[in-house]
Amino acid sequence: MLAIDELRRIALAICDAQANVRQVEPFTSQIPAFDLESAYEVARLVHESRLAGGASPVGRKIGFTNFDMWEIYGVREPIWSFVYDTTVSRLAGSKGVCRLDSFAEPKIEPEVAFRFRSIPPRGADLAAMLAAVEWAAPAFEIVQSHFPDWKFRAPDTVADCSLHGRLLLGAPVAPAMLGSDPRTALESFAVDLYCNGQLRAKGDATDVLGGPLAALVHLASVLERQPAAPFLSAGEVVTTGTITTAQTIRPGETWAARFRGIPLAEISLACEA
Repeated sequence: MLAIDELRRIALAICDAQANVRQVEPFTSQIPAFDLESAYEVARLVHESRLAGGASPVGRKIGFTNFDMWEIYGVREPIWSFVYDTTVSRLAGSKGVCRLDSFAEPKIEPEVAFRFRSIPPRGADLAAMLAAVEWAAPAFEIVQSHFPDWKFRAPDTVADCSLHGRLLLGAPVAPAMLGSDPRTALESFAVDLYCNGQLRAKGDATDVLGGPLAALVHLASVLERQPAAPFLSAGEVVTTGTITTAQTIRPGETWAARFRGIPLAEISLACEA
């Protein structure tokens, strides 16, 4: 791991980039020894800075849930970051509005988010993880890159809050309302992503580590191997990664995600400057 002074310098640079919507050269380009272990320590420092600024963590996000991305960015497991009361909100019904001026090169991702009603057991399988879930909800995550042109390596993204910008939640649905076999429903649905009424991308549940519920299992296993990271808790909201490819968004566009094969409501988001 890098020396603490170097880690603090990187954390300050990330906090400045986030606060001022500016971009920096990837730290992996500047410092060849900057690895995932160092990146998670930087993320912890950034997290402490956010807490000191008055934000409260309300859950997590999972990144790199698409296996095809692992080789590109040199990762061997999903990454994670906290999400906060300042970055998570509910859509008004199924519709929302989002200003983009506070994000660097924003993209939109349709996802499924979960809220835990109880702490999942360590080593939980899919059934045990589902038993701990209070609800599932359709969601949009706005992701951003404080590194120009979305060019980075995995440690850069971990340091940059796993690229999290904002999470917007649609109507929650209890697992029992997902059908007679909620596990199968969470592995077999599809999503169509539209911009201004035109289809832009499609995705299947299995693109997210085999299904959003499986992504929760993967996150739990990652946290178990990180002694300094708090484990999942009751009341947390976790968003499980994009189901389609992330799409660049611009002011004046309206995006909609339509879920097929699962009773999650369509959600839409109008983007403003």
